[in-house]
Parts: sequence; C-alpha cells; structure tokens
Amino acid sequence: MLLEALVHGPISRAEIAARRQLSRPTLSRITRQLVADGLLIEGGTELRSATGRPSELLHVNGAARHFFGVKLTGDHLYAVVTDLNAEVVASLDTPLRSADVTEVVGRIAEAASALRAAFPDLTAAGVTLAGRVRSGTVHGSAYLQWSGVPLADLVAEATGLPTAVANDVQALTAAEHWFGAGAGLRSLVLVTIGVGIGCGLVLNGELVEGAHGTVGRAAHLVVDQSGPVCDLGHRGCAASYLLNESIVRALGAADHAGAVARAQAGDPAARRVFGDAGFALGIIIGTVANLVDPQKVLLTGDGLPLYELAADRVRDGIAKSYEPDPAQLDLDVRTFDFGEWARSGAALAIRAALTGRTG
Repeated sequence: MLLEALVHGPISRAEIAARRQLSRPTLSRITRQLVADGLLIEGGTELRSATGRPSELLHVNGAARHFFGVKLTGDHLYAVVTDLNAEVVASLDTPLRSADVTEVVGRIAEAASALRAAFPDLTAAGVTLAGRVRSGTVHGSAYLQWSGVPLADLVAEATGLPTAVANDVQALTAAEHWFGAGAGLRSLVLVTIGVGIGCGLVLNGELVEGAHGTVGRAAHLVVDQSGPVCDLGHRGCAASYLLNESIVRALGAADHAGAVARAQAGDPAARRVFGDAGFALGIIIGTVANLVDPQKVLLTGDGLPLYELAADRVRDGIAKSYEPDPAQLDLDVRTFDFGEWARSGAALAIRAALTGRTG
C-alpha cells in the first residue's frame, strides 16, 4: 500500500484495493496501521472516476522517515538526506583523499554523522558507484580500482545503518521509475552519457538486474566500422565517439569543458566531433528502443552538453537505427546534477526498506 502511494502519489483506498487485490477488511487493517505509524496521512477528497462520489485520498507522510544516500566517484563523495518521498532535504560533498577502502568508508561515516546531527532518525543508507555490484559487494570498479569489496557490510558497520549498494546507473533508473519522470511506467530506458555510457532498463514494471551485474552495456555498439578505435581496441564503436575522453582526444583539447567551449563558439572541428558523437548517441538510443519498445527514454549525465550541441545529429542516429516511426519515441532529456546520483542512493535505501532488495 505504501509503495502504491509513493509511486502514484495521493491515492484512494479503492484504487489501492484494485491494484493489490486486497479485501476491504485487509485494506482497513493495513491503512490503520500505516496511519498509526505516521507513514500515511488521510486527507482531502477527489473524484477519481467518471462515476461515483469523491474518494478520500491517502498521502505519504514524507517527513516520517529520512534516508542517507551517497554517490562515489573516483575522487569525490556526494551525500544527501531525503525524506520518504525521496525529496532532498540536506546535502554535502567532499573530496576523497584516496580510493583506499578504509579511507572511503571512513568518509562515508563522517558524512553520515554530520547529516545525522540534523536528522537523527536516519532509517537506512544507500551507496552507488560505477562498477559491478552484486549483493552489496563491489566486484569491479575501474574508477576506484576495487574488486571484492563488501561495501554494504563495511558501511553498515561504520554508520550503524542498514545499507544497500548498487551500480549507479541501476540505482538512478530505479529512482526515476519510482520517484522521477518514469514514475509508474511499465517500460523505461535510461541512458547516461559522459565519463562513461550507461543504460538502465525497466520492463513490465520491474528493474532489469541481469544475471551477472552487467546489464545495459551499450557503449561498444558499432557505429562505423571505419571509425576511431576505443580504449578496448574496438573500431568505430559508440564509446570511441561518445565518451568525454574520446571527444577530448579527437580535438586535442585540454579537457571536456574546453572542448564544449570550442563547439559553442562555432569551431568547425569541434562541431564535427560533437556531431559524430551525437549520431553515435542516437544509434544507441534507437537500438535499445528497438529491443525494449519503451514508453519513455530518459537521457542524462555529465556529458549532456553533447545533446545541446548536436540534437539534430542525435535525431539522425535515431532515425538511422530505430525501425518504427521515430516520432513515436518519447525522449526526455533530464538536467544533470551529481546530487541526483546521491539522491538515487537514498532512493535505493527506500527501495531496500520496502522490498528487501539491497542491490
């Protein structure tokens, strides 16, 4: 019941009963308990169907619980506290002195302690990072150079909070499906671009988790067999065009920000490189959409200036690869903020608290 109200917003008892196939006595008993626990609030009426009388609505009491979320990069820690509705109520970020596991876990514990001063009722924690994660253990993280790190157990011990750990793209996909632009959808694709290329999938209302923690690998789809070579030796794959470092290398720029500035100023070489990258992005979007036929495709990430510079070429790539009418593809470009990754960590903690799924 609580999940229905979280995902779908204020909801009537009748709607919950229909969705969850609950009898009236069971519905009444659970409602009383959730209201008594302060998790749901009764209030307001609304006509929810074409016939019948207005229904009293049940609202999630966001302030009833608070959750701690963390996003780790190779050199930085972003942390937030959210309420039960995954609304951010506090945040902080701090550099990591090193990627040593003890150092990073200690910094997470310090952040939790600092935020706990204002929110002593923290319920659970969620940590996200780029890499392969299964059952709370980081099996591989290129940016942190970790393998076989039982991060969920270490953070739980250091903070005293039940902790879930997940791949950052998977966590962000789940957060968007529960609390964001994909709330309540049965099918969804999330594509992230920037330092890496990520792809998260929701099918039949469930996050696709994969058998080996490697779901959504789309970076090495071939775009042009005569194209540049990526770091893994693949010729003409999407990563060879689309990664921030690939763009920087193609232009001989000092950094990605400098490459973006050149393109924004109209530099022909920069516009061409970003155009090629945009086309590669369109190929990824169209190819994944062919496989999933999603209700919506979300696009975000620190490489999002690419879309602003080459939206027409992205559409060209979609038209080249997407078999149905490209006009029917719902592409939703989402503003990027590292805090959103940390928020997805808190959403991961909420998800674990409600479903028992810890990563």
